[in-house]
Amino acid sequence: MITHIRIKDFAIIDTVELDFHEGLNIITGETGAGKSIVIEAISLALGSRADTAYIRNGKDKAVVQMIAEFENEEYIITRELSSNGKNVCRINDEIVPLTKLNKLCKKIADIHGQYDHQSLLNPDFHLELIDLCYEKQLAETKNAVSDLYHQYSSLKHELSSLLSSQEETERKRDFMSFEFSEIQKANPIPKEDEELEKKLNLLQNSERIYQNLSTVYGMIFGESPSANDLIGKSLHLVEEISQCSSEIEHFHQEFSEVYYRLEDLAIEIRHFKDSISFSPDLLEETISRLNVLDGLKRKYGGSLDSVFEYMEKISSDLDRIENIDSIKEKLSRDLSACEENLLKESKTLTELRKKAAFEIEVKMNTQLKELNFKDAIFQVYFCESDTPSFSENGLDRIEFLITTNKGERPKPLVKVASGGEISRIMLAFKQIIGDFDTIPTMIFDEIDVGISGITASIVGKKLLDISKKHQIICITHLPQIAAFGDYHYKIDKETKEDQTHTTVLPLDEKEQIREVARLLGGINITDTTLKSAKELIELSKSS
Repeated sequence: MITHIRIKDFAIIDTVELDFHEGLNIITGETGAGKSIVIEAISLALGSRADTAYIRNGKDKAVVQMIAEFENEEYIITRELSSNGKNVCRINDEIVPLTKLNKLCKKIADIHGQYDHQSLLNPDFHLELIDLCYEKQLAETKNAVSDLYHQYSSLKHELSSLLSSQEETERKRDFMSFEFSEIQKANPIPKEDEELEKKLNLLQNSERIYQNLSTVYGMIFGESPSANDLIGKSLHLVEEISQCSSEIEHFHQEFSEVYYRLEDLAIEIRHFKDSISFSPDLLEETISRLNVLDGLKRKYGGSLDSVFEYMEKISSDLDRIENIDSIKEKLSRDLSACEENLLKESKTLTELRKKAAFEIEVKMNTQLKELNFKDAIFQVYFCESDTPSFSENGLDRIEFLITTNKGERPKPLVKVASGGEISRIMLAFKQIIGDFDTIPTMIFDEIDVGISGITASIVGKKLLDISKKHQIICITHLPQIAAFGDYHYKIDKETKEDQTHTTVLPLDEKEQIREVARLLGGINITDTTLKSAKELIELSKSS
């Protein structure tokens, strides 16, 4: 809900600050005092179109700042209009685009009057309202339609992609077959290239490896004194004195390990040396095989793993091409079955909505008659089409129609209703949908145009009822409506030094009675009008 508003240098407003509260907030004032200007400022903060004409004469910019609470979070929303045309939007001191501000604010408040936030005039909102009113009755079928629609869309896209790519895929068949055959013929083995690289390195250095290892083996077991002889003698000498101390015993153990490890190492060297043979044919064969594998890697991804992945892909693609007719047939069958089920569930959803729409028509026409629409007829029109056009909401496109005069055919709200009428129509809707509406704040301007007497009292009572679930901010000039206010604000206009100033003041109990008396009796407030005002307020509070 909106908790605070600050308006500076906006139209005829110098600086105004006021707090709003839960319940029914009433704003009154004399004609021309600036009541609608306050709503214009709130509308601007909520994301309406900016106009430099709103900047107070002689000032460089206008600023409207609003504090609102939504879903347990507080938002500070700021709009600045500069005379150079610059328009700045901020949320919690962060500059944001107008689209982001709109997205947030349409969840916070809905303005009903002559401003941008007229959701009732948007046909897209009408289907949402029907579904909102009968959410429980429609939920299961709506979910089924949504699931089927997403399945239908996926199958349709898959089939469309298959058909559009079929001709191109056919052209690629021979080329893919060649690539698959090339890889298959080469018959690569995982990690084969790495093993061949090691093998090639040995083959290219086989002569030097053989010579060096032969020399090393000769130094260990060659002519005396060899390394083996010298270490053996050292081991014998240390062994003779090993009993003399633990340190010498340690030397003996170490020498013993070195001696026998050297023997083992020499045997390993000999075996490896004897296994080496230089073969020009084997070298050529290894190089040739590596060239084949390198060629595959260059063409198909840079590594053997990529080659195997590519081979698997084209194998799958070739299999798909070979079986494209059967795949296409299966997709078509699945799509047809899904479309049939979707059509069936969508029609069921339509019938449920029509039942809901009929009930809403009855309730709305009753509400409208109470709100002084004596000859009004409200209808929920379902737009029929020869060709089904599916969406996740089914087949339905609906629009609210109304006629306010006898003998006239119902037409869309946007073409018939005035600002005040739209406000009362929305009020009727709010009375019906009650707890389902999630927008916390509703702002009504000109809701009392064309009504008076008992009808005005009925409007006031409906506003009070709705304010138990939503914050209501209402501008009115009727005492029958003003008397229902939980909080009352008066707008005054005064001229000082050739400048006009507008102020907004919250009224206490006595001031509220005096203001309602002014609305009842005009400029001359008498004891009789004060008494009547007090009685009207007390009667409203007790209703």
